[in-house]
Amino acid sequence: MTKVYYDKNADLKVLKNKKIAIIGYGIQGRGQSLNLRDSGLEVIVSDLEDSPNWKQAKKDGFKPVAADEAARRGDIIQILTQDDVQAKVYESSIAPCLKKGNALCFSHGFNIHFNQIIPPKDVDVFMVAPKGPGALVREMYEEGKGVPCLVAVFQEYSGKALHMALAYAKAIGGTRAGVIETTFKEETETDLFGEQAVLCGGVTELMKAGFETLIEAGYQPEVAYFECLHELKLIVDLIYSVGITGMRQRVSDTAEYGDLTRGKRIITNKTRAEMRKILNEIQTGRFAKEWISENQAGRPSFYALRERDINHPVEIVGAKLRKMMPWIKKG
Repeated sequence: MTKVYYDKNADLKVLKNKKIAIIGYGIQGRGQSLNLRDSGLEVIVSDLEDSPNWKQAKKDGFKPVAADEAARRGDIIQILTQDDVQAKVYESSIAPCLKKGNALCFSHGFNIHFNQIIPPKDVDVFMVAPKGPGALVREMYEEGKGVPCLVAVFQEYSGKALHMALAYAKAIGGTRAGVIETTFKEETETDLFGEQAVLCGGVTELMKAGFETLIEAGYQPEVAYFECLHELKLIVDLIYSVGITGMRQRVSDTAEYGDLTRGKRIITNKTRAEMRKILNEIQTGRFAKEWISENQAGRPSFYALRERDINHPVEIVGAKLRKMMPWIKKG
């Protein structure tokens, strides 16, 4: 049965005498740091000296420090750097500074689950993962609301790891919306699968395939862009706010009928079988090994693939059309 925690289940007093070190003052790090501070907690932030994030932290009233100093001073060390650099930062700047009874906190389980970070036995290890970008975490907190979070305990030392995780979630506003208990394994594997099969990999390939199909059939690239990319926002926004059924109630009956009768011809049993293969690659660690090796080699495939898609016709057409739409804000 799914466990969901709210404000009444979390006590900020658990964190009152603890210093929280945030390693990485990016979008998520900034949102969490500001919320923690506004909740009355002592926060130490760290980023690369004189980087844009460092300068932003100073503008926000923090006194940023190097990662090793933050780790030495912190009781709870939240690691919010990119996945591919977390292990390096941990080994060089955090591990040497850890003390018995400290806690390590994460917002994504990749490095713990795939053994890139192996913590000592005398620290707590937990996760608080907001299901939204850091800017939204901040915005909702300021409005007296919150972004739902996932919470998990990987290693229990003090006997209070879950209590600390829930208090941390409360301090960033998560328990206002609801905090769902999970595991590092479940969060990591489902997150990677969602990105690869649906949210990024699946959606972008579907859009490009639709665009290419219309172009090959002789339709104008601009019209193809509008129908296969631009209007996707309308549909996703509806699903985001009212679900799939709500979306279908708000589009034309023609669109709904086409959805109900043609969708499964696109997502076929063969597609589902490939999804299961992708999930298996994640579960067995094959994808993690591939991505780690890619980073160790200097990302040759990553950069080549990125460059290829930057120059795809749909990107060239889209860039021109977006200039015609001043209401679109660059993300």
